[in-house]
Amino acid sequence: MIELWGALVILIACPLLGSLPLIAWITYALKRKQLAKIGTGNISVSAAFYHGGTLVGVLAVLSEALKGIAAVFISRAFFPNGSPWEIVALIALVLGRYWIAKGAGTTNVVWGFVVHDPLVAAFVSFFALISFTVLQSKRLVKYGVLFLFPLFVIILHADDFPRILAAIALAVLIGWIYTQIRDDLNLPAQDAATDSQATFEYLRGDRSILTLDEELDPALIGQKAATLAQIKRWGYPVPKGWVVSPVDDPQELIDILQPSDLSPLVVRSSAIGEDSEQASAAGQYETILSVTSKQQLQDAIAQVRDSYNHPSAVQYRRDRSLIDTAMAVLVQQQVQSVYSGVAFTRDPITQQGDAIVIEALPGSPTQVVSGHVTPEQYRAFVVETEKISSVQLEGTGQIPQAIIKQVAHLARRLERRYHGIPQDIEWSYDGQTLWVLQSRPITTLLPIWTRKIAAEVIPGVVHPLTWSINRPLTCGVWGDIFSVVLGDRAFGLDFTETATLHYSRAYFSASLLGEIFLRMGLPPESLEFLTRGAKLSKPPLKSTLQNLPGLLRLLRQEMNLEKDFKQDYSNLFIPGLSQLAHESIDELEPPQILERVDFTLELLHRGTYYSILAPLSAALRQAIFRVKDGKIDNSVTPEVAALRSLSAVAAQAKQLLPECEPDQVFEQLAQSPEGEKILYEFNELLEDYGYLSDVGTNIAVPTWKEDPQPIKQLFVQLIQGNQPQTGGIDPINRALSGKRQRGMVQRRVDIKGRVTEVYSRLLAELRWRFVALEKIWLQSSLLKETGDIFFLELDEVRRLVAESDAELKDGLWELVQSRRSQFIQDSQISQIPILVYGNTPPHPLAPSELYADQFLQGIPASHGQAEGRIKVVRNLQDLPEIGRETILVVPYTDSGWAPLLVRAGGIIAEAGGRLSHGAIVAREYGIPAVMDVRGATWLLQDGQRVRIDGSRGIVELSNDLRPE
Repeated sequence: MIELWGALVILIACPLLGSLPLIAWITYALKRKQLAKIGTGNISVSAAFYHGGTLVGVLAVLSEALKGIAAVFISRAFFPNGSPWEIVALIALVLGRYWIAKGAGTTNVVWGFVVHDPLVAAFVSFFALISFTVLQSKRLVKYGVLFLFPLFVIILHADDFPRILAAIALAVLIGWIYTQIRDDLNLPAQDAATDSQATFEYLRGDRSILTLDEELDPALIGQKAATLAQIKRWGYPVPKGWVVSPVDDPQELIDILQPSDLSPLVVRSSAIGEDSEQASAAGQYETILSVTSKQQLQDAIAQVRDSYNHPSAVQYRRDRSLIDTAMAVLVQQQVQSVYSGVAFTRDPITQQGDAIVIEALPGSPTQVVSGHVTPEQYRAFVVETEKISSVQLEGTGQIPQAIIKQVAHLARRLERRYHGIPQDIEWSYDGQTLWVLQSRPITTLLPIWTRKIAAEVIPGVVHPLTWSINRPLTCGVWGDIFSVVLGDRAFGLDFTETATLHYSRAYFSASLLGEIFLRMGLPPESLEFLTRGAKLSKPPLKSTLQNLPGLLRLLRQEMNLEKDFKQDYSNLFIPGLSQLAHESIDELEPPQILERVDFTLELLHRGTYYSILAPLSAALRQAIFRVKDGKIDNSVTPEVAALRSLSAVAAQAKQLLPECEPDQVFEQLAQSPEGEKILYEFNELLEDYGYLSDVGTNIAVPTWKEDPQPIKQLFVQLIQGNQPQTGGIDPINRALSGKRQRGMVQRRVDIKGRVTEVYSRLLAELRWRFVALEKIWLQSSLLKETGDIFFLELDEVRRLVAESDAELKDGLWELVQSRRSQFIQDSQISQIPILVYGNTPPHPLAPSELYADQFLQGIPASHGQAEGRIKVVRNLQDLPEIGRETILVVPYTDSGWAPLLVRAGGIIAEAGGRLSHGAIVAREYGIPAVMDVRGATWLLQDGQRVRIDGSRGIVELSNDLRPE
């Protein structure tokens, strides 16, 4: 039993011991320096020496040595001397040291091993000292020791397999940690504490020459060289190269290289901060071509280094508030270019569209970037689907089209590697190989804003009042969720910049979300994976481990989601909604109405949390447990429940009125007691679901309660026999799978449906109070037209109610008219770009004919195939007559669209994913559906025959158009 307690104590106490930031405390106490915020940010012995000096460094060694010794003695309190548990204790200590105290744990292990096995420690120390004295290579000795000490354990304790296994595990762990954290010994020795500089010069040793074959740190050798090294590791052709860091003497490299007329070199800048997302520094530093001798190489390196302090370069950094750092130098074999040029993966002039802009000339790429020669210009469109991968070109010239198409493919693949960040790529072709010479972000096209997801969350044109309420709620709750995971790593992130309006439409910041997800240890496209089924890339292991405690906290919130929602539903939402529903709004004065608005907003803040987490939780569980869409029961979802109830009432009416005139249905029902009962049930249904609207998240859009015409039209059509089909889901399969999945996936889907109901009800109550306030202001002539209040922002409404801003009141009419005019202008833009590059987007371009292919690709949302004629419906103001031969094309599918969707034979939507309202309704009624078909409402024409495959997400087009 004592062994069990011992193991438990070791696994708990040793990580806690390792996590104690003794070095940080010592450094701060003696030097008032916070190691976590300077240098590499590591809390290590070398950092203590570097930033604190010899005394601080010695004390740091003693503190970490005592930790290692203490870990061994903790083990000996429960196990015999020399037990493998002593090594396990060191492993636990190192884990705590790395994850929490931000150090490698080398000193802990060295001194711990001195106590654990003095003989092994002595042998390893002897060989390490001799090796370093002879080789002067810190890197070689560091990793050599990790090989030697388990080897000596094997030699000296060949019969103790558990000890051997533990030693190997410890060596592998430390080796892995070395690859994850930067070493302060790599920092410039001249910047170290004065009394430590000599020691640092010695310990750094003569490091091996850096090459582009290695993983390079941009913080030490610049983004240009680090990027080329990364591209080369990905397998793309990059000319062989070497890097001279800012602190290195280039002579060793000069000695080994043999430049000549037949093998010339190019010397390039790789300044720290150059070619980054913050600044490209294009043209600010020197590039020396055709270096053919050692003397030229020496001069070129010096010239490139000196260019860092050129007045124009200094001014460039000052203009962009960039700190002065240092210049690394990149030396590469020069490509003997036949054709060269640059490629922009997005058009930096129009700032929109999918065109790759390529400029090319025979010969060297410097002709293109210098601006002295006019290059040939091409625009390329890369079309990649499940079926084909092709390039369509605009532009002609001397460069072979095959080369330009190869450049286009290369450009799009590199952009995809960098998570969609537009790239400026320099390339060269030598007659056999297409070489990558440079790739950097196009800084003028950052940040990137995306309509994906945003078009589903808050579709359509957005009024100022809606946005002034929705943006703080959404951004605030997302910020809360991200902060749970990131903790202090959220520093510097502005969550209020998560969303913005362009063209009066909502966009999310893809740049910010990508950065947030990377800091969380998740791939940048995680959100689209959860909501839309996008493919995931592999997340960085280091950041995943760093954020493990935060991810566990988020997981705990997900696990408690059902319990928390039920508690809030009973104690918060139901009492609040009941209070709002049973008060007479028309009797309230403006200050009282504003109080109710604030009360509703408090409920909405909590509701927004559930409206974000519940769908993500449902999607995550469905992906993990591989539950097919067709096996999920969405009957709790408001739009599905409303349609089922409406179908049931219509079935009763059909029995009573087997023959009826469509325009007289409600009058005929009112003529009999049975019919009056049906009308009562219809009105009850309208009361129950009257909170739904065309766009549930936009409070400027009237609800069903205010405009019941779409429901009445569907009711009449159902009576006439146009009942929606329900064959999309096998009821037996659903019944069998319902029990099996209820505990994991189904309960989350049910919670999601109830959250949607609560959230939609709260938004409707909020709308009705603003409408009541608007009526008062219309009567007092403060406002002039119905709907004016939705062109104000919430803060402006508050000031008008408080009568605290006379200037606002005097200029109110002009303000509303200006915003209404802009709103109408933006509403007339038919094709909104999915992505917007930069903060000042241009007016959208007309769609290119190059997109009009024979098929379109989207997200498979509801299984099955359908063929029919297109009917494009952009809003619900004028509902068309459609039937099972109609393929309905819509911009989005909010809950209010359900009465229209169920009448179609197939559905194509520009926005949405597998969990969107339209996808849920389509699956419920067996209607094939494809979501996220870019540009569908302008590519497809009324009357055009198409065939859709909801299982593969494909829309096949036809040129067959019926006369309209």
